Amino acid sequence: MELKEVLRFADEKVFSTTGKHLDDLQEAILKEVLQGRKYATKVAQDRDCSEGYVRVAASELWKILSKVFDEDVTKVNIRAILERAKFYTNFSSSVVSDNITVKNINICQERARSPTEPQNPQQTSKKPHIDLGDAPEIFSFFDRTSELSSLENWITQEHTRLIALLGISGIGKTTLSLSLIDRIKTQFDYVIYRSLRFSPTLDATLTNLLQIFSQQSEIPQNIETKIAQILDYLRKNRCLIVLDDVQMLFGSGQLAGQYKTGHEDYQLFFKLIAEVCHQSCLILNSWEKPREIARLSKDNHPVRCFVLGSLGEAAKEILNSQKLSDEETWSTLIDIYQGNPLWLEFTATLIQDLFGGRVSEFLQCEMPILDEGLQSQLSQPFGRLTQPELAVMVHLANQPEPVAVSQIFNKIPFSPSEIVNAVRALGNRFLLEAIEEEKITLFSLNPVLKQYVKTQSS
Repeated sequence: MELKEVLRFADEKVFSTTGKHLDDLQEAILKEVLQGRKYATKVAQDRDCSEGYVRVAASELWKILSKVFDEDVTKVNIRAILERAKFYTNFSSSVVSDNITVKNINICQERARSPTEPQNPQQTSKKPHIDLGDAPEIFSFFDRTSELSSLENWITQEHTRLIALLGISGIGKTTLSLSLIDRIKTQFDYVIYRSLRFSPTLDATLTNLLQIFSQQSEIPQNIETKIAQILDYLRKNRCLIVLDDVQMLFGSGQLAGQYKTGHEDYQLFFKLIAEVCHQSCLILNSWEKPREIARLSKDNHPVRCFVLGSLGEAAKEILNSQKLSDEETWSTLIDIYQGNPLWLEFTATLIQDLFGGRVSEFLQCEMPILDEGLQSQLSQPFGRLTQPELAVMVHLANQPEPVAVSQIFNKIPFSPSEIVNAVRALGNRFLLEAIEEEKITLFSLNPVLKQYVKTQSS
């Protein structure tokens, strides 16, 4: 048997049983053993690690193969076991490109799973390559246990390829994604974080990623080739990539999710990440929902949206860290400021500076009071709104109760189509609250946004 065919057969057998491909280290060990060599020294030298580390990885590999072939597998008998399987005919006739065709149904191998797949994914045998670039240092993380569990399940159990982590500015998307990285990093070959705050072109972003993946290899000039190479790395390696500040790819003065001129290629790239077979995951952090995400997440693609909401009672940790008093009133303060970590940090500092840390005294003022830093934070998404969106916001800010879209018609100088599109765009920016009441959808602004709009329009 040819070595290449043996390795491919072993990989497919492992994948069909465990749901995971052989990683690079396991494949290197198997390759040396099948050629009758003393694997530990050679593999350790090639991979710049200790022989002991390689032997431990080999021991785990024999356990996996023993389970796959239902007999005791060692370095001595592995070739005989593979030869005895007589896989040539069945295997070569069943494989078509990167997909397996069964009764005319095309199944992505990375998504296929055996009924015996373990509940807890196996960690990679080698130390992951972690490149967090300019990620901010996380000094405190407040309880997001359920959110972390959901994201971890999507990535490690459901093998979701593309996740949009969404929510209004300051809600904690960056902190959550970095905490997620720390939680599951050992299950990946590559872990990468990059911020798009300066609106890099797709070509620049791909070049940056390829520099991490390829290291010494020459990077192609053609963007199509770069995309193809990235997808190839995502297929061959288990990668977790977080792209933060995705909203900076979208234009100001345009409806939500519309790419700036020169950045439209990102839409195709994200679509390919969702649709092409691979074993990796890309997370997009944004306070503006990418348009393609809505469609892809509805078409049975391995795509998910996660809208991050209030911290709830966990936000009391923020107030406690600021040494505020009157704990019995903290829940009221958290509700007013929507459990938004950044909004509460600004407000807690204000309470400490001007009210001696006494929350009860602060709440006697007309609520909500917007700290200067909070107003500056809110100016970022508001500065991107279209004229119809601004008109809708001003109208809603002056309504005592939530209103339906039809009730806005003829109230502002824009057509029904412009108003409908504006309301949808505001929802995609997470600046509206929608309420279902007697089979009617009503819209309103939370107290902080309402106060901000009134302040800016007065």
